[in-house]
Amino acid sequence: MNPPSKTQYRRDGDTDADTERLQRYVDVLDDVLDYARERDYKGWDYGDGMSSRLLLSVPIDNRWFNLAVQEFIKRSPVNVRPLFLVEQRRNFKGITLFAMANRTRAQLAEWFDGDRPAETYRDDAESLTEWLVENQAKGYSGFAGSHRHVIQHISGRNGPRSGIPHSPNIVSTSYGVKALLAGREFDPDYPDIAKTAVDVMLNDLNYRPKDDGAVMDYYLSHPKDSYTLNALAIGARLFVELYDHFGDEELLERAEKVYDFVASKQTDRGGWYYREPASASHLSMDNHHNGFIIECFQRYEQLVGSGRYDETLERGLDFYARELFDEDGAPNFDEEHPYPRDIHATAQGILVFTYAGQYDRAERAIDWALANMYVPTEGRFYFRKHRFYTKRMTLMRWCQAWMAYAIAEYVATRISGEPTHGYGIDADGIERLRAAAERP
Repeated sequence: MNPPSKTQYRRDGDTDADTERLQRYVDVLDDVLDYARERDYKGWDYGDGMSSRLLLSVPIDNRWFNLAVQEFIKRSPVNVRPLFLVEQRRNFKGITLFAMANRTRAQLAEWFDGDRPAETYRDDAESLTEWLVENQAKGYSGFAGSHRHVIQHISGRNGPRSGIPHSPNIVSTSYGVKALLAGREFDPDYPDIAKTAVDVMLNDLNYRPKDDGAVMDYYLSHPKDSYTLNALAIGARLFVELYDHFGDEELLERAEKVYDFVASKQTDRGGWYYREPASASHLSMDNHHNGFIIECFQRYEQLVGSGRYDETLERGLDFYARELFDEDGAPNFDEEHPYPRDIHATAQGILVFTYAGQYDRAERAIDWALANMYVPTEGRFYFRKHRFYTKRMTLMRWCQAWMAYAIAEYVATRISGEPTHGYGIDADGIERLRAAAERP
């Protein structure tokens, strides 16, 4: 069967303008993936200052000195990483996003024109997923993801001072689980490998009861008297997605205990502080971390459908749309400050609004980013836009991986009619679209 043309996927009510818009977004997706592929998916990252070879050559190992160098590199208005000899690496979470975006793009090749065949994207998705297994954090209770550079926290470090750290954290592990479940067509053992991440949550990251719910440590050296709320929500999603695949009721129970804790910390305003208690937060109710939490509640309701968190989700979405985004799609940094406008916040907004079926808001966020944070001749996104200047550096995970993933999710969800959450269009959905394309 010949693939349907790029106009044949259309659902009732779609217009030529809708089709053209989606093709334009797919063209951007292709350019963003090309940028990453040409660099072997390696690049600088948000908090990679401790990877500076200059810093490592200094005979000082002091927490405050490390923090000063790391934060200067992170916050400088221009990219000083080349001057500090910061190594460009693959980021574990970035690779999860690229793997899922490539897999989805391979599926979309049936409906959208592009310069590369579907096999290119599928091959990259397969090799990147395999890389996650080969480069997991070793020496722990099961499958675990980690940053591939040291991060200096006030409370401690997530790895040795030099070399590649392998210290698990909830967020990288959860996205790794998602990528393995999505990529199970490449290796039937991937889901079983992913399920071993439960032991990492229980043993290494200290899953434990708290306030009629449950909590975990974001990373190994996390302070024991505070809890990072977005990381907890992402950990709860790990349990519920594994429950969806394996049908293990204990996984659902563990997920709901963590979700209960996070839901209980929602403020009267509708958003969440970065940490509980709020006094432990270095951030207020910032954009992309609130987006993480909302997306995780969306995923629960999609998979479980119990209505358990309907009010939580409704209040969170209202706060998110009302206070964290402008009408033109520009992301506000938090509930009080519009700047800096961050590309990661834009990507997360695309995801949340897409999964909520608020396609107009998702499109405004994409269009704002393309107009303000994108270099079309190079296929790359900028990091942040401040009130009077723009940080024009491109961070591989923070900018490219997140926007590739978000755009792929928008297009796949838009044409399939249901949220895809990184898993692409399922086989039944593809057959429905093919059948619709054959109707006169």
